[in-house]
Amino acid sequence: MARLAPTDLPRRSPLSRTLAEAGARFAPVGDGAIADSFGKEDMAAARLLGLADLSPLPRAGWKGRGALTWLAERGVTGLDTDNRAAVQANGLLALRLAPTEAVLLASLDGDTAALDEIAAAWSIETAGLCFPVPRMDSSFRFAVTGAQGAAMFAKLCAVDLRPRAFPDLAIAQTSVARMNAILCRRDRGGVLAYELLGDWASAEYLWACLLDAMVEFGGRPVGRAALAALEAEG
Repeated sequence: MARLAPTDLPRRSPLSRTLAEAGARFAPVGDGAIADSFGKEDMAAARLLGLADLSPLPRAGWKGRGALTWLAERGVTGLDTDNRAAVQANGLLALRLAPTEAVLLASLDGDTAALDEIAAAWSIETAGLCFPVPRMDSSFRFAVTGAQGAAMFAKLCAVDLRPRAFPDLAIAQTSVARMNAILCRRDRGGVLAYELLGDWASAEYLWACLLDAMVEFGGRPVGRAALAALEAEG
């Protein structure tokens, strides 16, 4: 059976060519292709230090004075504190960035049903001061996993991301490799892990910076499947 190529589907990660050259095996997710595996060493790397591109997974942003209230009316919970995230019963990860802004990230299986339901409920006539932000087309999504994650980030970011200082589901809106980024700790199956969002146009730059910073710790790219396996262990 021929391998799936990112160009076989209409939506691609900004890193699709880089990932293909690195040996990624791709799997379909929605209308795009995601790097699902880089080989049999993925699980070991994900426990030590792994970097995954989750950019093809669905996500959405909402902004405005009424955004958090409107999302709460749609069943989104845990949006009580700035710079905190909450895992939803439907698998979404909800990030409160400010009293006027939140981001919703799909689960690793790429199921769009929950996001689609929220998006379908929005209209300019009924949503008040709540407006959609096209995060799917403006922000990349990476994941860094493994015990050495905080030590690696110490080379690129001034925020102390060690577990004792940065609890699970905490958010930092900060600079990573001199680029504005959103960092959210999101452990998977007991393994330290972080979600990383940033400007789509800078995805290749930050990917290269992260890989360079990972070298001394033995880190490398991993696929989505390894993250899902870690999550299943928890």
